[in-house]
Formats: sequence, structure tokens, C-alpha cells
Amino acid sequence: MTLMHCAVLDDYQDVALSMADWSALAAHGVGVDVRSLQSHFTSEGAVAEAVGDCEILVVMRERTPFPASLFARLPRLKLLITSGMRNAAIDLEAAARHGVTVCGTASSSAPPAELTWALILGLARNVVQEATALRENGPWQSTVGADLHGRRLALLGLGKIGAKVARVGQAFGMDVMAWSQNLTDERAAEIGVVRARSLGELLEAGDVVSVHVRLSDRTRGLIGTNELKRMRSTACLVNTSRAEIVDQAALVRALHDGWIAGAGADVFETEPLPAGHPLRTAPNFLGLPHLGYVTRSNYEGYFQQAVEDIAAYLAGHPIRTL
Repeated sequence: MTLMHCAVLDDYQDVALSMADWSALAAHGVGVDVRSLQSHFTSEGAVAEAVGDCEILVVMRERTPFPASLFARLPRLKLLITSGMRNAAIDLEAAARHGVTVCGTASSSAPPAELTWALILGLARNVVQEATALRENGPWQSTVGADLHGRRLALLGLGKIGAKVARVGQAFGMDVMAWSQNLTDERAAEIGVVRARSLGELLEAGDVVSVHVRLSDRTRGLIGTNELKRMRSTACLVNTSRAEIVDQAALVRALHDGWIAGAGADVFETEPLPAGHPLRTAPNFLGLPHLGYVTRSNYEGYFQQAVEDIAAYLAGHPIRTL
């Protein structure tokens, strides 16, 4: 029996092998030796050394980039599977040139929408500060929370995730406004929100501004110094989309200089976030280590469908190709 080698990269929680029945691959007449790697590799050389023997790789979202130079260092690679059906960190043209089939999996938009509200509520009610004080015998009630009911939720983007966030805001009794380059009056009316006529109008009107657009040439650096200064000094900015949409240096300055009341983020330009990064100690910043999609249901879907992708490839009929 032919033996192929498969590695799951960046399995931080060491759960990939328990989330799916990888033994099912043996039914296809090809042995597949699967191993899980928990450590994040920070260089292409380290990746190539760790998985250079593999014909199959499974990657988690955009944790490890796959540019053309890395494909050139992995001549044995034949199948690359990513969680989700988009991965901007994979050079698909380079994969095709090197004869590598790239497949994806389904991914739910519910978990990141839920995490967005964890950040919003955490900021509004000073949850981390108060919980820390409670655990450390600190002051009892040291902050005054911000109300959400009757305030305005300003959404930059009203796609699948943005629409879910909007509906929760409406349930809280918030006035919801949205804007993006592609947003139409019809889409806004469908969700029951007001469409802002410009990004500036959205930022000036929002008590909570939440980012839900895709990263592209049009959205990279969309919120910079001028945009942050247009926000209310009592407003908070939340980003669970992509870090590059918000100028990180400008955000750090906005927090230190009090242009805005606070910010929450689940995404960073470099992940894991380097030690000593200024956002780690920025005032009124609530950061999480990119947990938006990290839930049991999503992980089970990712790895079970990864097994399906491998089985289909071995059978000669790849599915969910990118």
C-alpha cells in the first residue's frame, strides 16, 4: 500500500486529530500518516524542514502563509487544504504552477459575529478591568459602564457577519447604521438598518463602530488617522475582520491621545502578536488572539471536511477546489 504523509499546521489547541475520523482515509487504498503540529513556524525554512516530507498539508485559515517561494521548497506537496473557502495567504497561481491542488471547507459566520459582541460588551461594561479587580481583591465597582440601548451601532460592512451583528444590536435596542462601497439601499432595508451616505457620516454617527468588510486594495488602510479623528471621543472601535483595514499605528495613537474611548480587536497584522507590540499595553484596548472562528462546531466542520477533501482527492475527484 502506498503511504502518503499529511501534516496539520498550527493546531494550537492540539485538537485536529480528535475532531474528525482520520482513520476513514484507509478505505481508499492509500495509507495516510497524519500528524499534528502545534508550534507556529515563523520562517519558510522552518516550515519546509518540518513538513518537507508531506504530500498533503492542512492549514488553519491564514496562520501560515503559502507564497510562491514556499511552494518551491515543498516539491513533494500535492494537496493543500485550508479551513474556509478563502485564504488570502495562499498564492493560488503558484500552487497551480507547482501542481498542487488547493481545497477548502465550509465555515460558519455565526462564531465571529458572536465574538464581536463579546468585544463590544467587554468594552462597554469594562468587563476585564472589573473581573480582574474581583479576582485580585481590588476595588468593588471602579468603573461606570456605557449604555448600548438607545445608542448607535455603526457597521462598516453588512455582509453575512455584519448582518448578524446588526440583528443583535437591534435586539439590544440600538439604532443601527451601515456603510460600505457596495452597500445598497435595498440591502440596508432588507436588514432594517439605515445606510450612511459616506464613511465619514458613519464614523461621526457611531457610538460603537464595528468593522466587517473584506480586506482588499480598496479597504486596506480604510480607517486611518483622519477617520479615527472623525469618530466621537466617547465611541469605541471593534475589528474582527482583518487588521490591515485599520492603520495600526494610528489606532495606537488614537488610544493614547484619547481620540476614541476604546478599541477591541481579534485580528493583528502579525500573528501571534509579537511580545512588546504597542497594542499589548495601549490604554482601553481589549485584544483577543484571533478567536473569532475558534469554536467546536467550526473546528469539527473544518477537520471533518478536510478528511472528505483528502478522500475525494485520493479517489481522483477533488471537491471544494479553490
